[in-house]
Amino acid sequence: MHEAVPRPFEEVPHALLHRRVRDIASGVEGELMAVVREDVSDTPARQHWVELAYVRGPSGREISAAVANIEAV
Repeated sequence: MHEAVPRPFEEVPHALLHRRVRDIASGVEGELMAVVREDVSDTPARQHWVELAYVRGPSGREISAAVANIEAV
């Protein structure tokens, strides 16, 4: 059985945190809950970090999106 390996991440400050935003790619609008810098590497030998925004939509469900795709509503 394959065991999940915890991925390192760190929170990043953002000007729109806890404000109403829109993800341009999906059109989802909601509150920006967090921005994190996350290691999405497929191997420990080479790290690949990305910044992801977590937006809570009207249903209460959160989606992740590229920080560059987030805009204020």
